Amino acid sequence: MVKIAMLTAGGLAPCLSSAIGGLIERYSALAPEAEIIGYRYGYQGVLTGDSLAIMPEARKSAHLLHAHGGSPIGNSRVKLTNAKDLAKRGLIKDGEDPLAVAAAQLVKDKVTILHTIGGDDTNTTAADLAAFLAGNGHGLTVVGLPKTIDNDIFPIRQSLGALTAAEQGAIFFENATNERTTAPRTLVIHEIMGRHSGWLAAATARSYRERLRKATPLPAFAVVQNDIDALYVPELPVDIEAEAGRLKAVMERKGSVAIFLSEGAGVADLVREMEARGEAIERDAFGHVKIDKINVGDWFSRRFAKLIGAERTLVQKSGYFARSAAANAEDLALIRNMVELAAVSGLKGESGVVGHDEEQGGALRAIEFPRIRGGKPFDAKTPWFAGLLRDIGQTPD
Repeated sequence: MVKIAMLTAGGLAPCLSSAIGGLIERYSALAPEAEIIGYRYGYQGVLTGDSLAIMPEARKSAHLLHAHGGSPIGNSRVKLTNAKDLAKRGLIKDGEDPLAVAAAQLVKDKVTILHTIGGDDTNTTAADLAAFLAGNGHGLTVVGLPKTIDNDIFPIRQSLGALTAAEQGAIFFENATNERTTAPRTLVIHEIMGRHSGWLAAATARSYRERLRKATPLPAFAVVQNDIDALYVPELPVDIEAEAGRLKAVMERKGSVAIFLSEGAGVADLVREMEARGEAIERDAFGHVKIDKINVGDWFSRRFAKLIGAERTLVQKSGYFARSAAANAEDLALIRNMVELAAVSGLKGESGVVGHDEEQGGALRAIEFPRIRGGKPFDAKTPWFAGLLRDIGQTPD
């Protein structure tokens, strides 16, 4: 008997609801007799046995999920190999093996196909779980879907939700940019998610400038022109002194400065400064620095404000706004294609993470788990990115 389980994990992305809806739709068509459940709040639900059955009424209305953001079954950040953290949170008992606890629950629930919708941590954890079960005589097919607005999973060309997040970040800044009119010599920094990769910041800047070109031009007397003046990503060093000289001239000419900033840009320097002062660096269950706790945007604003003569500074973060949106048309098409293959792969017993494999000519396939890893950097030599930097005056013509 086929029994399908689904979970979403990690941070939100504009694809989770649609992916869940799509999986329900495809399995209802391909294997209508199969049971479908969703584990609430990701791996936390697996550990605690908290799941919900997808009943006939829910199957009939699954298409409605394509128009929603968030996750209909809930997310959490749970690392199954971090027993100490899980025991501290009360999700397992002291001395228990989280993989064994999760595996026992999947066996108890008679799950044969598990769909994990998340980033590299989510999907590699699923692979560990499948391997543990296989070693204990229980077969489980695990098919992941790549969810991250950072678009930084090797070797996947395009992760789900990232295209929408870029568009939503651009929409966010269409309003935030008007803060430049509230006072002369205003510095506005748009901080955008992206721990290791600058892809989202770059794509958001591109989307914003494309929308700006299509908008009705401001009258000639307008005190502020709304184009951006700088874009900083983790893949390129930032020469604060040189950039301050350039942006000071921009401030004199335009009366304001707008910077798009990837939250991962300058983090290494900031962490070194904090550690040198003896400050504790907060990290999550995966060992990642909690970027929201170290205020990258504030660090940049304090350094630039004095150097460029800003009288008012403002840091605006679009991350939660962008990642909580419903999927746009581009993402919906991508989700549809990936979900179709994910369901077929699940029924065939083929495990892996579905995506366009950059190391296999861009073919859409279930990519082997050992080849999945995070931290893929944005290619700063991409022609459209190089052109964008030239257009805003950050690099010479």
